[in-house]
Amino acid sequence: MSLRDAAQATLRAWTAPDAAQAALRQEFLDYLDTHPDGMWRESSPAHLTASALAVDDAGMAAALVLHRKVRRWLQPGGHCEAGDATLRDAALREATEETGLLGLTPIGDGPADLDRHPAPCRPGRGDQHFDVRFLFRAVPGAQPTVSEESLDVRWFPLSELAASDDASIARLARRALDHIGST
Repeated sequence: MSLRDAAQATLRAWTAPDAAQAALRQEFLDYLDTHPDGMWRESSPAHLTASALAVDDAGMAAALVLHRKVRRWLQPGGHCEAGDATLRDAALREATEETGLLGLTPIGDGPADLDRHPAPCRPGRGDQHFDVRFLFRAVPGAQPTVSEESLDVRWFPLSELAASDDASIARLARRALDHIGST
């Protein structure tokens, strides 16, 4: 199965938590239906990406990276690569590379959230990232380390992130709190 087929299956199987997320899911699926290259960064005017919110073992904090290009605190994530079998695999790879956290395990069966935002890999062109976001739990005592792709990485209390002025981060943190509360 190709990564595109796997992404379509993941999105179709996912139960969106609200109408806005359902609309984004349909937009992502429509894009993949009409853009065979939609999984790859060369695709324009958009392409799918995968990101992850890595939560500490206590479920109290999440690791964010200070992104080198956009100079904002964000969840780790990025472009899919040829070796990724699924979007979750891509999100896990990115989270491990960008935070140094080894042994992350999935929280939930599918994505936690979808997000559409300007693609920093193509400034000024109006291209979009169609980001599929997953949740992972770190092993006890795990400490993140800075990678080449970021300026800093650290744990932030989930309760603070859920109240963030950044609507995308706040929504993802609330989804993490909801998932952790239901497990």
